[in-house]
Amino acid sequence: MTGPLHGLRVFDLTRILAGPTCTQLLGDLGAEVIKIERPGQGDDTRKWGPPFAKDADGRDTTYSAYFLSSNRNKRSVTIDIAQPEGQALAKRLIAKCDILVENFKTGGLARYGLAYDDLKADNPGLIYCSITGFGQTGPYAPRAGYDFLAQGLGGMMSITGDPDGEPMKVGVGIADVMCGMYAVAAILAALHHRTKTGEGQYIDLALLDTQVAWLINEGLNYLTSGVVPRRLGNEHPNIVPYKVLPASDGYFILAVGNDRQYQRFCEFAGAPELAEDPRFKANADRVMNREALYALLPELTRGKTCAEWAEGLARLGVPSSPVNDIAQVFEDPQVQAREMKLTMPLAAVQGGQVDLIANPIKYSKTPVTYRTPPPGMGEHTEDVLEELLGLEPAEIADLKGRGVV
Repeated sequence: MTGPLHGLRVFDLTRILAGPTCTQLLGDLGAEVIKIERPGQGDDTRKWGPPFAKDADGRDTTYSAYFLSSNRNKRSVTIDIAQPEGQALAKRLIAKCDILVENFKTGGLARYGLAYDDLKADNPGLIYCSITGFGQTGPYAPRAGYDFLAQGLGGMMSITGDPDGEPMKVGVGIADVMCGMYAVAAILAALHHRTKTGEGQYIDLALLDTQVAWLINEGLNYLTSGVVPRRLGNEHPNIVPYKVLPASDGYFILAVGNDRQYQRFCEFAGAPELAEDPRFKANADRVMNREALYALLPELTRGKTCAEWAEGLARLGVPSSPVNDIAQVFEDPQVQAREMKLTMPLAAVQGGQVDLIANPIKYSKTPVTYRTPPPGMGEHTEDVLEELLGLEPAEIADLKGRGVV
């Protein structure tokens, strides 16, 4: 079987996380992804460790865990686009591609003749997606952008963390990841437009823009009320009770979504009177009186174990769960049943295989495919140049000798 994007080819000029997240997802969906890396340097994240995957002798390889996280289903080709011959090679490969994704600083590829305006006349069907920190316009456009900055500027850190603590970023590069996801959605929509019209187009995506977009309800809470949201820790601004609570042996999550669930929780907790208390009877009342309710709950919740709460409430249709660490995540029976850990062969590492996080998409007709593990730097240079451009081994050897590839 082949994925739904089988037959499409991506010229991948991205590195770090936002761009590689986008292109890995396109690869998972069946597209052929050609990852372009600078000879001798490669994607910055190849060096972002420890941890690194180990070789058969227990030594660190060039495969950092960070690089492994977002680079499967890609073929690595090294080209020095700073050299005219490298630019010419890149243009010949781009002519064979449907999609180009890049995350150079604004205007960075123009100096190499690889900006959209340089390519669109010869490649009218090309979908060209630029991912930057701040976009192609506006006063911040020239600045380098990082996930941390996007979370700070975009408001996420102001609503994350303990109410009495310092602003806190999310534990993973979520602004990068979400920008990569928006990029995939934009590319797929542009492909649909091209199917109908034959026209490619330019896509301008920014970490900051996408971060602002996924403020979602908290952003609308402000735009609707004019009140600036504050950090609530694990609480929810619009739903109560929605919080991490103590059990007799640790902490569990209680995420009540409506009044009926609240009533069931109170009955299971042995405190039905809390369901009839006028301060707490309806969600709007509970939101207004959250401090009073949260002062009462810990004494009740410490009477059962985490498992008793999670399992007992689940039977009643009340959302609840333990707070897993990362090891427990991959041991969780639901995560295992959904096959969210993926093992792929990779001869360069210890045991000849590497564990990755699987794609969450489940298709009924065109399943996600895992064809190639994250590549070694330049691993596929000769194959791609021979297959797509018809270069002879002697020509490739000459280019290598001169540092072009």
